[in-house]
Amino acid sequence: MLLYSGMNTISLKLSTEDIDQLVSKYRHHIVTNNNPYIKTMIRDEDLTISVYMSGKVVFQGNDVHKVVSDLIKVEHDTAGSDEVGTGDYFGPICVAAVIVPKSKIPSLKELGVTDSKKINDDKIIKIAPSLMEELPYSLLILDNLTYNRVHETNNLNMIKAKLHNQAYLNLIKKGYQIPRLAYVDEFAPRELYFRYLQQEKQIYRDLTFETKAEEKYPAVAAASIIARYAFIRSMSKMANDYQTAFPKGAGEEVNKAAELFIKEYGQDKLKEVAKVHFKNTAQIKNDL
Repeated sequence: MLLYSGMNTISLKLSTEDIDQLVSKYRHHIVTNNNPYIKTMIRDEDLTISVYMSGKVVFQGNDVHKVVSDLIKVEHDTAGSDEVGTGDYFGPICVAAVIVPKSKIPSLKELGVTDSKKINDDKIIKIAPSLMEELPYSLLILDNLTYNRVHETNNLNMIKAKLHNQAYLNLIKKGYQIPRLAYVDEFAPRELYFRYLQQEKQIYRDLTFETKAEEKYPAVAAASIIARYAFIRSMSKMANDYQTAFPKGAGEEVNKAAELFIKEYGQDKLKEVAKVHFKNTAQIKNDL
C-alpha cells in the first residue's frame, strides 16, 4: 500500500518478507539511529531507507523510484503508459495508460503481450480488443490538426508528457486506483518530464521512468498494444476518408505519398493528415 510519494520520497507499507529482503540486500549499509519508532535505518550514498516498527518503510533520495521498482516486481499490480505515432509523418499520436492486476499476468502471457513494435498489425488488431475488455485503460488520440496547432507552442516531448499525464489522470477520474508502481517508457529524464508539466493544473507524480519499459513490464507492453491499435484504426479511417494510402514512418515512400496527396487535395489539407513540422514537409515542397 502506497502511503505517500513525492519527487524524492516514497513511503510504503511492506510485508515482513519484503522488509527482510530489503534489509538483507542493504545489510552492509545499516547505521545506528536514536528514533524509537525506526527499527532499521539504511544509508547508501544519496539513498536513505527508514524501516519503522509499524512496517512502514520510507525511501528518500534521487533514485528512490528505481530502488522501489527493483524491490516490487511483476508479482504486484502495476500500471504503465506508452505512446505510438511520434515518429510517423502521417497520422495521430496515441497514448494509452493501462492497469494490469497481477491476476491478469498469466492471460497476458498467453495472448503474447510484448512490445507492440515486435508484433505485426494483424496480431495487434486481434489481441488489443481483448486487452481493452479485460484491463482498466485510458486512451488519448491527438489528431493531426490539433497536434499541428499545439506544436506551435509545445515541443514533441512536452506534448507527450502532457498526454501521458492526462492518461493517468483519466484512469483516476474513471474511479481506478493507480498501483504503487506505474511505469512510463522513458522519453525524457524524470526532472524534465515534470518541468514540461509545471503549468498543468493536475500532475500525477508517482511514476517510475525506464527505457525500453515495454520489454520489461506487461502494463507498458499492454499500453503500447492498445495505443498502436488506435493508431492503426486511425490510419485506416484516414485512408478511407481521403481515398489515399498513408505509409508509416517518415521515409521516401512517405514523401511520395504526401506529394500525391497535395496534388489531389492541396497544400493546406496536409495539416489534416501529417505532422507538418517534420523535415519531410520541406523536402516535399522542394520536389513539387
